[in-house]
Amino acid sequence: MSDEGLRAAVEKMREEGVADAAINAFEHYYRQLEAGETGLMPEDSIEPVDDLPLLDDLPFNAAAEREALGRAVVLRLNGGLGTSMGLTGAKSLLEAKDGMSFLDVIARQVLALRAEHDVELPLLLMDSFSTRDDSLAALADYPDLDIGLPLDFIQNKEPKLLVDDLTPAAWPDNPALEWCPPGHGDLYTALVTSGMLEQLLERGFEYAFVANSDNLGAVVEPRILTYMAANDVPFLMEVTERTEADRKGGHLAIRKADDRLVLRETAQTPDEDLKALQDLSKHRFANTNNLWVNLRALDAAMRERDNVLGLPMIRNSKTVDPGDKSSPKVFQIETAMGAAIEVFDGARALIVPRTRFAPVKTTDDLLALRSDAYQLTEDSRVELVRDSVPIVTLDPDHYKLMRDFDARFPQGPVSLKEADRFEVEGDVTFGADVVARGSVKVTGPATIEDGAVLTD
Repeated sequence: MSDEGLRAAVEKMREEGVADAAINAFEHYYRQLEAGETGLMPEDSIEPVDDLPLLDDLPFNAAAEREALGRAVVLRLNGGLGTSMGLTGAKSLLEAKDGMSFLDVIARQVLALRAEHDVELPLLLMDSFSTRDDSLAALADYPDLDIGLPLDFIQNKEPKLLVDDLTPAAWPDNPALEWCPPGHGDLYTALVTSGMLEQLLERGFEYAFVANSDNLGAVVEPRILTYMAANDVPFLMEVTERTEADRKGGHLAIRKADDRLVLRETAQTPDEDLKALQDLSKHRFANTNNLWVNLRALDAAMRERDNVLGLPMIRNSKTVDPGDKSSPKVFQIETAMGAAIEVFDGARALIVPRTRFAPVKTTDDLLALRSDAYQLTEDSRVELVRDSVPIVTLDPDHYKLMRDFDARFPQGPVSLKEADRFEVEGDVTFGADVVARGSVKVTGPATIEDGAVLTD
């Protein structure tokens, strides 16, 4: 049945106007799925990473930094809708800090870097069809971003596959749910299919700094560019020491078979190895998804591989309607963009401070970001004002969705600059100017009055 499934899937993609290179990539991974591959990376196939260079040890060189910045672009992944937080529009348009959205802060960061270093430094978004219109409308408030290049390009899409026979899923009640993005590893294919990679190279841009739009700690660091240029590095991943918050996330490792750096995601970890995945003393480094790519090296690799970079497959098991667990079970074939570290000869990883890794995946993260634990500088950098990020745990029954979160913090966030841990259990509404200090747990139902000081 799988041959029939592949034919049906390819026909469906062609009818939808999906580019040939994206279809070729899909076929590549479909054949792996058909052959029974799971994409799993057992613990006994890898070993921990110990010795890596530090960003703090890289030298400053103003002239070299300006020269390298003149050949760089900022590329933000902007296809997410934030559905897990109850949003229906682009997640990057959610208020992040001091009344500004994530996209506002990103645009201002780029403009500040341009002014500081007198360089073009384009901002590019990898949008989805769902986020494009609203995001470009928001960027219209920043006309100076336009340097004669498109401000975005569109990620590809592929059909969800029924687990039973690997044929494309049909869901007449909502046909949009029949499709899924191929994971952020599609970045490299989408750069080709959109023509963006060719345009950038023609304009003389050679380096791309890639980061998620929900990570405002990810700002261009010129020292990394000069490090790449001086050492002819084709691909670099920023990693940071894992903390409790990263226990369930992916990590960097060395593959025993060929001694290459590899990225292992949670979805690639066998159940029996999850304990090893979560061992922070063994696997010390988390991928920040802040990546630096030499565009000429990427172009050469894509041409050499017929536009199929060959990233490790991630087989994601879902239901066709994520909100209906009784709907048919499907596979989504995905890849991770950080996995490209194993593709390029000479790829490297660099340890960076935790301040460069502040993604907002939940309302827990958003509360920390909006609080006074972070400050927004004049050049739109988001800086932690304390030694470590406060651990925030909000009861998901009452705070997971933005409408519920906003209703319980109607006067703004709690002060967390003196808090190590802030946990809320039950239904609690917070008044204005509430301060948390030390390790605090609040149990509801309750209403916390204006100006309350919550301590250990």
